[in-house]
Amino acid sequence: MTITVTGSDLTIEHVVSVARLHEKVKLDNKALNRIKKCRAMLEKKIDAHEIMYGVNTGIGEFSEVVLDDDQVKQFQKYLIYNHSAGIGDPAPIEYVRGAMLGRINVHAHGQSGCRPIITQTLVEMLNKNVTPFICQKGSVGACGDLAPMSQIALVLLGEGKAYFKDKLMSGKEAMEKAKIKTPGLKARDGLAVINGSNVLTAMSAIFLVDAFAWLKQAEIAAAMSLEALKANMKPYTKKLHEARGFHGAITSAENINKLIKNGDLKNGKIKVKVQDAYSMRSSPQVIGSARDALSYARSQVEIELNGVGDNPVFFPDEDLQISGANFQGSPVSVPMDMAGAAITMVSVLSERRMNRLNNPALSEGLPAFLTKGAGMFSGLMLSQYTADMQIVEQRILSTPACIQSIPAAADQEDFVSMGMNTAIKNMQILDNAYGVLGIELMAAAQALDFREYKPGDGVQTAKETIRKQVKFLDVDRPLYPDHTKMKELVKSKEILNTVENKIGRLG
Repeated sequence: MTITVTGSDLTIEHVVSVARLHEKVKLDNKALNRIKKCRAMLEKKIDAHEIMYGVNTGIGEFSEVVLDDDQVKQFQKYLIYNHSAGIGDPAPIEYVRGAMLGRINVHAHGQSGCRPIITQTLVEMLNKNVTPFICQKGSVGACGDLAPMSQIALVLLGEGKAYFKDKLMSGKEAMEKAKIKTPGLKARDGLAVINGSNVLTAMSAIFLVDAFAWLKQAEIAAAMSLEALKANMKPYTKKLHEARGFHGAITSAENINKLIKNGDLKNGKIKVKVQDAYSMRSSPQVIGSARDALSYARSQVEIELNGVGDNPVFFPDEDLQISGANFQGSPVSVPMDMAGAAITMVSVLSERRMNRLNNPALSEGLPAFLTKGAGMFSGLMLSQYTADMQIVEQRILSTPACIQSIPAAADQEDFVSMGMNTAIKNMQILDNAYGVLGIELMAAAQALDFREYKPGDGVQTAKETIRKQVKFLDVDRPLYPDHTKMKELVKSKEILNTVENKIGRLG
């Protein structure tokens, strides 16, 4: 399937399809015409020597410095050189491809002023698997992701580094091997490539797709633990959650009920308590609030994906250009800080249920630490330690980055979003979340193997999927291979996919 870029209908799933799955991209013809129209207006203004930020002026603190005609021709190159100022490890290829797609979609509005060949070359690079090498760190998320985006622009100059079919080489060599003509950068072109929060937005889109899938698996883990702990399922009644009205909680309760369908607990064949602990009866409210937080974050990320994140912004129909701050990353970093914290919160809930599975005082008759040989064996005692370590790291990372601004550029840029810090730490939070949830799933499968009653169809399918990777812990063995396998199993979404194939799609 080819994704047509129009400027107005890009979704987070489209980003993942292009970034991770290498779907092809096509620039909409109407979008191309808008780009051409805007460029024609810009060139008239250049010829008329109209003062335009970043076109015939310096940038940042140097925005009042007007460039002469000869300087305008060279300025974009030196702009990109100066801003290619990142540091350290490379960003994953999927982040860069996602950022390129987002930038193409910005250009598609026809309000960025670059030459059409710039946008067309970015499209060709995506389709022929030329991915610029960018340093992950260096952006403060205002004036856009200037440092990493500049490393993309270097390749348009035939410089920098790039991957061609996943092999790293010089940018010039990568473009030659792919048979892509290097367009160079003329007036406005460089700034039109770099002046938006496209890397942090692409990372946020990828995070959200993966985080929504993780939340569904958190509901699978909850259902498994609830069945193993003989939970009272009345708190999962749909009308209870409809009475309060939160969409996320309604969906979460429905999913968990669906997972335990046709099991003895759901069918009332197991004696339960009148009321369970919060970690058992409030899962829909907690996971549901994370669902709602992520849904809001999604709405903001998709507004950014489809908006004109640039400076200046051109309005060809009015023959107008306005310099402002549409590069500012705060509209994305604020909800994404919340999204990362929400994943941490659900991880804490997961660990609390796993604690109940391990603790003989709380587990409704399960053996201590889920082992038959308590004393000689310690079972899953140390699994909780590993989960707890990861949760502490998540908590540290859940401090908002959007409040951490440090002024730059001689105080011309005196408030920045630090949205790249948000994007980076969210990926680390989610990586830990895979591990925490994997440990609960492993413990829940172990606990269910001690129970003689029938679990629900979804729960049984999840347990069978786990058992293909991790065997029942009959006698103690080193657990790090099991923990790592479970983490990878959650990350791969295999449990989710097999369960949905069995019982239908979860909400």
